[in-house]
Amino acid sequence: MSINLPLPLLGEMAIFVKVVETGSFSEAARQLGASPSAISRSLSRLEKALATRLLQRTTRKLRLSDAGEEVFKRCREMVSAAKSVMEISGQFTDEAQGLVRVSVPKAVGRFVIHPHMPEFLRRYPKVDVELLLEDRQVDLIDDHVDLAIRITDQPPAGLVGRQLLTIDHMLCATPQYLAEHGTPTHPHDLLNHSCIYLGETPSDARWKFKKGTKAVTVGVRGRYAANHTGVRLGAVLQHIGIGSLPYFTARHALEQGLIVQVLPDWTFLASSYHGGAWLLHSPTRYLPPKLRVLIDYLVECLAKEPTLSKPGKAGASSQVATAYELPESDGLF
Repeated sequence: MSINLPLPLLGEMAIFVKVVETGSFSEAARQLGASPSAISRSLSRLEKALATRLLQRTTRKLRLSDAGEEVFKRCREMVSAAKSVMEISGQFTDEAQGLVRVSVPKAVGRFVIHPHMPEFLRRYPKVDVELLLEDRQVDLIDDHVDLAIRITDQPPAGLVGRQLLTIDHMLCATPQYLAEHGTPTHPHDLLNHSCIYLGETPSDARWKFKKGTKAVTVGVRGRYAANHTGVRLGAVLQHIGIGSLPYFTARHALEQGLIVQVLPDWTFLASSYHGGAWLLHSPTRYLPPKLRVLIDYLVECLAKEPTLSKPGKAGASSQVATAYELPESDGLF
């Protein structure tokens, strides 16, 4: 066996200890901020590398094999030693340095996070950032992600989260389009307009509105749909129609007078990509300085971001950090 083999397996060994200590894959997943399937794959990798069965698994409980008992003792010693190292390192290494991998939805990454990154890199010359712009769900352990930003009304359980800002949605069009086709005064007027919508599911073309106690749903039509907010903004700017956009995408064009809000007296209820932008990471006693400074920086910057509901005022980032429990069947958001 290669002398280098244990090094890639240190994470699997630590996960094995957590599974044994908690007595279940789902509880270990909850505490580690991962999915039960990811925990199971880690254990399978460790068993394959050691060429032995560590756990006897039934539908109700887990039991260590004879080999598993011995492996567990040594892995637990390793985890204990690692915790001691981290506690010592925290006493002597306060400078932020190293690589931070951040997973963020494409539009939020492009329009909200990226504009603030040059200043962060100037402030912290020893911290590197890898921004992973992707709309897929990620597992912080399997994907080796330090921080994840997700848009949701209900943050995923098992993680520590800060809400950075509220995601407001709106309808907008160019003054030229409205001059040529008329300005809607009621959601039903949209039936006479070309509408630019998300287009991923049939419900994306069913626009919902609220005004006081009134609720209206309109089935809109249009010749152009796109599942990227930047593309929909571009289509609106080309006078193709009335588009649905997150406020953070439309804001600068609104400020420049290139587009105007349509039906401003009505609240547009987006079918997806709504709620808050949450910054999430696994719960831990020791938060590396590189993560702490990036979290604090983003909270500071985005607290100043205006929102559609409260123009010019801070967003929702003042909420305190909160830990959430992970349902047994769920992975990371």
